[in-house]
Amino acid sequence: MNKWTFRTVDRNTPDMFPASVNDYLPERHLARFVVEIIEQLDLGPFIKAYSGRGSKAWHPSLMISLLFYGYTTGVFSSRKLEKATYDSVAFRFICANEHPDHDSINAFRKRFRKEISALFTRILMIAKEAQWLKMGTISLDGTKMKANASKHKALSYEYACKLEKQLKAEVDELLKMAEEADAKDLPEELSIPEELERREDRLAVIVRAKAEIERRAEERYQQELEEYKEKVARREAIRESGKKPRGKEPKAPEAGPKDKDQVNLTDPDSRIMPTSGGGFEQAYNVQAAVDVDSGLIVEKHVTQATNDKQQVEPASSE
Repeated sequence: MNKWTFRTVDRNTPDMFPASVNDYLPERHLARFVVEIIEQLDLGPFIKAYSGRGSKAWHPSLMISLLFYGYTTGVFSSRKLEKATYDSVAFRFICANEHPDHDSINAFRKRFRKEISALFTRILMIAKEAQWLKMGTISLDGTKMKANASKHKALSYEYACKLEKQLKAEVDELLKMAEEADAKDLPEELSIPEELERREDRLAVIVRAKAEIERRAEERYQQELEEYKEKVARREAIRESGKKPRGKEPKAPEAGPKDKDQVNLTDPDSRIMPTSGGGFEQAYNVQAAVDVDSGLIVEKHVTQATNDKQQVEPASSE
């Protein structure tokens, strides 16, 4: 006769839960990161919107933390967010053991939709730079980007602006999906529950690339401006001498980056790849893994492969 040994299941013996919500979670938990970041941000526009009359409102830092953590973990609807404040230790930590009702959550989200969108983009930049996020449903897409003459990876200012605009659009779409979640259930597909400790920082690369291009553009502008002033001064001196300067009047330089201004990034080298419009280009294949539920870009890598089908495993392993 087999003798089994199991752990005792005892639901009656009293147990002491941590006295402070600060003891609920391990140090490197996403919920802690969200709270720490949001508490350091300027929430003045949210706070000033309250008159101080009537019943006490939920603090904007709590509501924003609740919404952002919910979106990054796939909880959208206000009813599910309210339920999570009872059922989930992480959400209990986020809300300091308080339980905002779903009407308050939904009203806050609708009232500050524009401000939340802008703030979430900023939080996302910080989250990417610190390599913190959690993946839920993911979709993978590749874009062929033309390489420069040296075959090193390069990012143009125009494309960097497009990527940044795309990110902001994804945040807006995320908020729209959250509002729709109150009316209907969202489909559940591929779920990857584990937190990613390390992955490439796509948005931070874009921001740094834009900053570097803008810095170089400013240097170029200042140099061209000095040359322009010298040319104008020479022509003015010729006029003062009673002569007519030859040639066309010099054209004043334009400030700011040009669309085709590029900054070289890191390897790998490019390859000849077919393009969607037909023909071939010296290019590289940029892969972006997007959390479909939250709209966040959670992984990005560059490959020399021309086909996207083999990139699911590399993206998931990151």
